Amino acid sequence: MASRRFDSIDILRGLVMVLMAIDHTRDYFHADSFLFSPTDLTQTTAPIFFTRWITHYCAPVFVFLAGTSAYMVQKRKGKDYASRFLFTRGIWLIFLEMTIVSIGWSFTISPGGFMQVIWAIGLSMVVLSLISRLPYWIIFSLGLLIVFGHNALDGVTFQEDSIAESIWKVLHTGGALSFGPFTYYFAYPVLPWFGVMFLGFIFGKLYTDENLAVHRKKWLLGMGLGSIALFILLRVPNIYGNPSAWEQQDSTLFNLLAILNAHKYPPSLQYMLMTLGPAFLFLAFTEEFRGRVANFFLVFGRVPLFYYILHLYLIHALAILNVMFFFPDHSWKMMLIDDWRAYNNSAIGYGFGLVGTYAATALVVALLYPVCKWYGTYKARHPEKWWLSYM
Repeated sequence: MASRRFDSIDILRGLVMVLMAIDHTRDYFHADSFLFSPTDLTQTTAPIFFTRWITHYCAPVFVFLAGTSAYMVQKRKGKDYASRFLFTRGIWLIFLEMTIVSIGWSFTISPGGFMQVIWAIGLSMVVLSLISRLPYWIIFSLGLLIVFGHNALDGVTFQEDSIAESIWKVLHTGGALSFGPFTYYFAYPVLPWFGVMFLGFIFGKLYTDENLAVHRKKWLLGMGLGSIALFILLRVPNIYGNPSAWEQQDSTLFNLLAILNAHKYPPSLQYMLMTLGPAFLFLAFTEEFRGRVANFFLVFGRVPLFYYILHLYLIHALAILNVMFFFPDHSWKMMLIDDWRAYNNSAIGYGFGLVGTYAATALVVALLYPVCKWYGTYKARHPEKWWLSYM
């Protein structure tokens, strides 16, 4: 099957890369990001809420398509190679999260850090490497069971400071864990992400199985519309699939925001239905998408990890320059602390509004484009360099 048929996957991945830059630029440049959460309905506005909400698509699509790529590797190079590759790349990603990525967030070297999406992908790959030789129906069943069933475990608790509680933080609830002088905050508990990656792995069959590929658009439309319909069915009457129910607000608009404000940390079933459903529809309608816009997103979608690391360092460096040149009454060192979002009066007076924040995002993406294009070309021209598959 021609590789061009997979362009829609890279375009989607590139799109969420750009959306990710919006969120992370907002973190460092938007004035209100230092004062309150953009999804706090008691303080936010609709534009601020949607600036954050649109980026909710990034992590689920990123993890899901990582599973899809793993399946394609297995089909090309066999189960033994794929298992080894997934294991070693997963360990590499965990290492990157604990070192290069953590430093990129804080610009400090400290004992600990935040375990976020790269860590979740890494450990999910390690686990997938251990089960990738199993029959596909077992992997599919495990993925469904985790994605649809993990919210049934929301009420499970363990004794404080016990080993069981520590393991549960890593798997399901999230939170801080200390190992001697090292403290890590598990912002992305991994159990639900295991399920997303397992399902993404099986999803790859739509692109490599000729029998399924013939009807791929119908499958994608059914999965997309079905996911969105199930989200509405579960979310509006508060039936199941989110740790907390949405509450009535003072206006129709804010009722909509409350409904869309599904739980991300950890990702609830409703959150995953809300984000992956539209992603399936996007793939259904971009199979033959070509042109300058498609090529623009392809540049980023083909080098996701390279882009991810680079964009953190670029945004953070620009934020320091922003403080120095545009907000001299503040210390640029406010961008060097581990918990840089102070949420207190010391941040008052710093930052742009949404227009300035989007302008900063555009600058970030424009600066990253030629570098990512160069690296993507270099990577494509040197398939013999095995280490390029790890970046």
